[in-house]
Amino acid sequence: MKKIFIWLIAGFLLLSAISLDVSAAKKAGKLSKEEVQEMSDNLDNITKKIYGRALLSPNDTETLIGIKIKLDNSMLVATASELAPLYYKTGNVYRLREMKSEAIDCYKTILENFSDTALAPKARQALSELGVTIEAPKETEEETEEDEGI
Repeated sequence: MKKIFIWLIAGFLLLSAISLDVSAAKKAGKLSKEEVQEMSDNLDNITKKIYGRALLSPNDTETLIGIKIKLDNSMLVATASELAPLYYKTGNVYRLREMKSEAIDCYKTILENFSDTALAPKARQALSELGVTIEAPKETEEETEEDEGI
């Protein structure tokens, strides 16, 4: 009986620890408005350097990589529409640096997670310019019938 009781307590403690880890991860994954603004400003500065034909420093490259990691980590927790412009800007920076696969990843993230934003058509256009064909989602029979007023 003692063993069962000990196992029950151990299980309860383990579940409590997991629950705390999940809630901590959600809080850690959510970006504050200040963090979003800082990332946007950093992307704008890097873009200015690229357009000005300035060389990017190792710090600039590290900043860009850090931004992409933060965005991807935030997407693991929950999608937030304020991330769409950051993904678009990041995709543009990657495209300007001729880092095609990274740019494609950013633009596809917009289409997959933010298809209802104004950036989705721009991301689709950028993908087209990169030679990537994106098929529009196919309508179901129900959607077709609703469109026809059936």
